[in-house]
Amino acid sequence: MSISFEQLQAFTEVASSGSFSAAARKLGRAQSAISTHVSNLETDLGIALFSREGRLPVLTEAGQRLLEEARVVLDRRDHLVGVARSFEEGVENRLVVAIDELYPEMALGPVFQDFASQFPHVELELLLPLMEDVGDMVRLGSADLGVMWQQEKPPADLDFRTIGRVPLRLVCGRNHPLANAPVEWEDLKQHRQILVASRGRKPDRQQLRIAAEVWWVESNWVILEMVKHGVGWAFVSEHVLATSPTAPFIVTPELLFDAGHPQVPLSVVWDREKPHGPAARWLRQRLCEEKSPYILSGE
Repeated sequence: MSISFEQLQAFTEVASSGSFSAAARKLGRAQSAISTHVSNLETDLGIALFSREGRLPVLTEAGQRLLEEARVVLDRRDHLVGVARSFEEGVENRLVVAIDELYPEMALGPVFQDFASQFPHVELELLLPLMEDVGDMVRLGSADLGVMWQQEKPPADLDFRTIGRVPLRLVCGRNHPLANAPVEWEDLKQHRQILVASRGRKPDRQQLRIAAEVWWVESNWVILEMVKHGVGWAFVSEHVLATSPTAPFIVTPELLFDAGHPQVPLSVVWDREKPHGPAARWLRQRLCEEKSPYILSGE
């Protein structure tokens, strides 16, 4: 048995177009060639794919079942050709992207929808580490691209581009001592603070530390659960608060110092010594361009 792609293509096109003549016009072939391909396929398979009793061919029960199989084979052929073309054009086979929770997750869908459309044959791994752990992964080569809050002193081997600033909100539980009045700086020092924790235990994670007593938690959503139950107060991004089921139980007091709630710069980072291919360069630019109400523009 020797089945060709031309036979499968003729078969699927006749089924889709409804006639041999329409399939021939669609494929730019003679009708006799299409009929021959389908007949030979039926001979090779040992079954009739179409009933030819009427004016137009009608799929048999076997033909209906095998039509889907034929389409899968043709789709995989197209995929094979696409992957080969990607290699020819220098497109990466695989990308690993590390993104901090600080980046709004509702913005990820549109970004990666466009990426999947633009680079359908690139395998993607999306990781969600925290803070400077993102930069460490990029530096060590375990991630090709990262999105993280901008460090005060970025490592010399990392390049970056600022996306914007993410506003943070002071949050506490309804029964917390800070819940019922505007908050001064000194008030924050008197109560336990809950801070997001990276695993690297580097100085950067101390940037937002204010209180003498601190708990470290490796999830912004778990932090909100702690806050809800009065364990302490915290700074969290607005998009985390907006999407958390704890929001109705959380208070966001007014601040009476500085210019209000703090804003953290958010950046795309990459290894300046590692050349990026078309997919990574495209994604880097797309992440910078994505608009979100939870990211303020400007550096």
